[in-house]
Amino acid sequence: MKACIRGAAVAMTAISMAVALAACGQGAGNDSDGGNTPRIGLLLPDATTARWETQDRPLLEKAIKELCGNCTVEHANAEGNVAAQQEQLNSMITKGADAIVLVAVDARSLGAAVRKAAEADIPVIAYDRLAEGPISGYVSFDGEEVGRLQGRALLEAMGDRMNGGQIVMMNGDPSDPNAVSFKKGALSALEGRVEIGKAYDTLHWRTETANMNMSGAISALGVGNIDGVYAANDGLAAGSISALKANKVNPLPPVTGQDAELSALRRIVSGDQYMTVYKPFGPEASAGAAMAVAAARGESLDRVATGQVRARGGAVPAVLLPPVSVTVDNIKDTLVKDGVYTIQQICTPQLRAACGKAGLS
Repeated sequence: MKACIRGAAVAMTAISMAVALAACGQGAGNDSDGGNTPRIGLLLPDATTARWETQDRPLLEKAIKELCGNCTVEHANAEGNVAAQQEQLNSMITKGADAIVLVAVDARSLGAAVRKAAEADIPVIAYDRLAEGPISGYVSFDGEEVGRLQGRALLEAMGDRMNGGQIVMMNGDPSDPNAVSFKKGALSALEGRVEIGKAYDTLHWRTETANMNMSGAISALGVGNIDGVYAANDGLAAGSISALKANKVNPLPPVTGQDAELSALRRIVSGDQYMTVYKPFGPEASAGAAMAVAAARGESLDRVATGQVRARGGAVPAVLLPPVSVTVDNIKDTLVKDGVYTIQQICTPQLRAACGKAGLS
């Protein structure tokens, strides 16, 4: 595990250095924009997933300001509403934004608005989720690797129950290209190793939908017949665990997650959730900011990118970062070490004993 963490850290350091060098090469950090004030739109998908407003937004705004002191950032959150995000994107186009960073609520439905932005010569940077339409750049994590990490961790946690064991899959929103990648990666690890008793796609990643679906799975499969739960993110894990507890499932089966939410870490320490996937927000925001600033200045994104992805219209400059699997054994060496959370934030008074056992003191 520690060797894996070190490898991921080296990769992220290399990518961060590449982004920093590219930004410096573009004149980042100074205000040599001829008196212009580049305007960058930041469109987030929802407030259900905590990371968008608590991590990505402040990190992106800070990184953009560091690279371009006279850039302005206009932010909007669609609250999970596709029509609202279409309106927000159209508003950014009307106002004449110089670049737009987009986390699409529904990649397919936003395709027409992305094309409209391209027709207005406004580059769109797809952030964390690959959007439909002629995007100019893409910043995210390796989605299939996220799913593989989750699947492998679930198998490891199941132990002897892996052979012949039965799991429930709580997948994400099928309109989110990332959810499709997570599912594909997870199935590559799980298929042939366990029986998938029930599988659900969760529209808009809603915690309450996961809760309802898990209750249905328990009714269909039986209280004692669920040996593991693949939950695509921490919100779905929370909904699933709540249903398991409400239906008196004891002991709880291992449950996966993603996004390293603070509440998820507390569940991991308490033993309710087995793991989460940490996608270091700092490097992703740095790469997204560098792309946004370069795009707003009309500069090439190839100097910022570390590779390419295939999207509609051809190859797109991209930065893909490595995710990290987190269990109770390496919270301190990952999220605490990186300054995402402090031990004091994670270890509530109720978790003091469990934190001590986990070495979080």
